[in-house]
Amino acid sequence: MNRARERDVKQASDRGDAERPPTVGSGRIATASELGVLATVRRGLALSPEMTRGGIVTVLLALVAAGGRLVVPVMVQQTMDTGIGAAGGPDLRRVVQLLSVGVLLVLLTAWCSAWASRRIFRGTEAGLASLRVRAFDHVHRLSILTQGTDRRGALVSRVTTDVDTISTFAQSGGMSLIVSSGQILAATVAMLVYSWQLAVLVLLCFLPMVWLAPWAQRLVGEAYREVRSRIGGMLAAVSEAVVGAETIRVFGVAAQTQSRIDAAISSHRDAAVRAQRRVAVAFSTGVLASAAAVAVVVVAGTLLGMAGRVSVGAVLAFVFLVQVLTGPVMTATEVLNELQNAVAGWRRVLAILESPVDIEEPAPDVAVRTARGPAALSLAGVGFRYPGGPLVLHEIDLTIPPGTRVAVVGETGSGKTTLARLIMRLVDPAAGRVMLDGVDVHRIPIDNLRDRVVLVPQEGFLFAGSLADNLGYGRRPVTRSRIEQAVRDLGLEAWVGSLAGGLDAPVGQRGESLSAGERQLVAIVRAYLADPDLLVLDEATSAVDPVTELRTSHALHSLTEGRSSIVIAHRLSTAEGADLVVVVHQGRIVETGTHAELVRAGGVYSQMHASWVEQTH
Repeated sequence: MNRARERDVKQASDRGDAERPPTVGSGRIATASELGVLATVRRGLALSPEMTRGGIVTVLLALVAAGGRLVVPVMVQQTMDTGIGAAGGPDLRRVVQLLSVGVLLVLLTAWCSAWASRRIFRGTEAGLASLRVRAFDHVHRLSILTQGTDRRGALVSRVTTDVDTISTFAQSGGMSLIVSSGQILAATVAMLVYSWQLAVLVLLCFLPMVWLAPWAQRLVGEAYREVRSRIGGMLAAVSEAVVGAETIRVFGVAAQTQSRIDAAISSHRDAAVRAQRRVAVAFSTGVLASAAAVAVVVVAGTLLGMAGRVSVGAVLAFVFLVQVLTGPVMTATEVLNELQNAVAGWRRVLAILESPVDIEEPAPDVAVRTARGPAALSLAGVGFRYPGGPLVLHEIDLTIPPGTRVAVVGETGSGKTTLARLIMRLVDPAAGRVMLDGVDVHRIPIDNLRDRVVLVPQEGFLFAGSLADNLGYGRRPVTRSRIEQAVRDLGLEAWVGSLAGGLDAPVGQRGESLSAGERQLVAIVRAYLADPDLLVLDEATSAVDPVTELRTSHALHSLTEGRSSIVIAHRLSTAEGADLVVVVHQGRIVETGTHAELVRAGGVYSQMHASWVEQTH
């Protein structure tokens, strides 16, 4: 295997292509990023700068709101010691003044809290919208091989529900984290001012919780990583069952499918319960610490008050301050819950963005935009391997002059579809070059390549909407009149007219309102409207019934007239009318020539043709 690899590299080097790695499509979408908690948050914020824009103002507003939590304890202490317990008796005027100031301060801090929340919500939504767009764009830039390493439902969950977990934390937990941190700091300072002895005792009550926090964070983090993974698996199982509903009914496997979905749902439920159980343990620790702190303040404060070392107002203020301190500590477990859930979601989104893009745009200094016109295609020494496997295409050399109609034939698994993917640059070769008009496709901007080379797959994908919407679905927008003209040019007026609504007929989800042959006709019209220089057809008429095939044969002939076309032929009748037949066998081109020449040659094609004739007569 190593010698074969070295030979591939040497061949690439001989063609001036040694800088290209001898493997392609090797990337996998990881389950989650391996970054730590802080590194994940830093990386996530760097990818969504809108979330931190104006952050200093937001933090200052949040800190003012946090400081407002001290208004009540301080007012209680001042009212008790300088108002009700004044030296000359209760001072009603002083009490009214303190109450008025307290109300104004509470209103001010409430306004600061509301404004900070608004800023956080606005910045968060902007940042996460950007993250969703970035993740979705990256998924589409990944090669089809890399995309295939993860289930579609799981990919969708990463761009939707996983980002939602970040949103939940940033909008509620993030605000709580800022306010709670400020609250803890302010309450601690106030406690030290009133009585350092009581402050030390209260802090000692919370010391075990602080000591256990890293351990709890690790356990909760592991649990929520599992939860996010199970959610992806559940969505994938459900989406597969919805998309494959017809197959499930036809084969009578509803019970087995239900069992798979039930297992996925149960797996997610068990993971969520385990995570919440760990959160509940951490929450109970906070409740215990809070109760102990209140008890200590009441007992120790009474003793210190009797000794004249602390005032009655200070003891009452301390009781309130313990609540001010306890609140953030109690909510810390909930924030921890949301943080770990968000980090787990962030890691899954980051895993997408960390997946290497195999099909890269050429650098500006080497990019070459080719001109429209009849396309010449050539492959020189092309080899290809799928991730982790051996070469499936070996030293492919092929030249197709402009305007040539080519049929590629071969047994199933011989490499025909892989050849089409290489020509379209859906994957890149492990060795050798694919050239359009003498220019390596690596140097052609992808939008330029997509303008000139169009693939008509064996089964065209339809989107929800009308027939006209799907016919005109392409890189360049087309007018209604242009669509109508294309239908006439291809002789499909009778077919369109037979549909209820004509061009406005709804095609249903994934085109389920149309037959397989009709969906293929949509793909053919799309290709016609795209007007490519090189057309690649993966036996585009294989799913078309005989009547429809006759109806469209002339249109397909017109479509390929004057332009290069490559048909991945599954039926040898397609090869009979081609200018050039290319025979692929076990990953190699073993024969090329016209249909008549290859039949007379008595080789692989002749044997395939003889077998096909015997089966069709």
